[in-house]
Amino acid sequence: MRSGFVTVVGRPNVGKSTLVNGLVGSKVSITSSRPQTTRNAIRGVVTLPVLGEPEYQIVLIDTPGLHKPRTSLGERLNKLVYGTLAEADAIVFVLDATQDIGPGDRRIAERVKVPGTAVILVVNKVDVASRSQIVAQLAEAAEWDFDAYVPLSALTADGLDRLVGELTLLLPEGPLYFPRDVRTDQPEQLLIGEIVREKFLERLREELPHSLTVLVREMEERENGVLYVDALLVVERESQKGIVIGKGGDLIAAAGREARREIEALLGTRVFLDLRVKVEKDWQRHPLLLDRLGFEE
Repeated sequence: MRSGFVTVVGRPNVGKSTLVNGLVGSKVSITSSRPQTTRNAIRGVVTLPVLGEPEYQIVLIDTPGLHKPRTSLGERLNKLVYGTLAEADAIVFVLDATQDIGPGDRRIAERVKVPGTAVILVVNKVDVASRSQIVAQLAEAAEWDFDAYVPLSALTADGLDRLVGELTLLLPEGPLYFPRDVRTDQPEQLLIGEIVREKFLERLREELPHSLTVLVREMEERENGVLYVDALLVVERESQKGIVIGKGGDLIAAAGREARREIEALLGTRVFLDLRVKVEKDWQRHPLLLDRLGFEE
């Protein structure tokens, strides 16, 4: 069979996580209109064909958006992405069809030219872009001389089959890395924390979404069959704590209810979600705090 690891890269908010979720066929990475939503290298697994003996296994690595870092966290996230490039059997480089190609895209185009590693250029969001925007992007990107070019919409799934076809042509011969029914290698604890964070992202404004992280400290099945989840919401300022909680606790209650419903659907069990908020001043800038919160180098 053919199998391999495929790193998905691009600037923040070009739709990498939506693309990975669409290819996998289930939610393995949170999505948001906020840039820099993804903070980990998240693996999603596609095993084909769906029925019968597996012939292909694509292990997709969803990565944080490459950007000009302003904090220690940003520097670590960029290093994380560059590390996945070196280990990839193929790279999917994603552009946003609704935006002009900029200096950040051109820098990434140079970075992904790893000797011996094939690159597929994806022009995403064609469902909301004009024909002239799509043609302009493909024309400029053609100068980069990548192995394949695929315009698609990760949101509507239009074009995903063509991308899968291109990837299967590029995979080397290899083993079945994961059992065929596995969609992600993420620990449940990490996935639950990300689901909780996702529910706050669209409810928060300005810089606060970037100042929030979620740490799941405990998961325990109680005698009544309910899964108890203790999750800590960490912010950088005392004023942010009040915003996350909301007037009379309304925001944390609404986000918590939505997160609990999704976690229950994911795990197939009743959940008690205990959310608490803590201030860790400027946590994004302090290496020791980043280590404690799970953002290891």
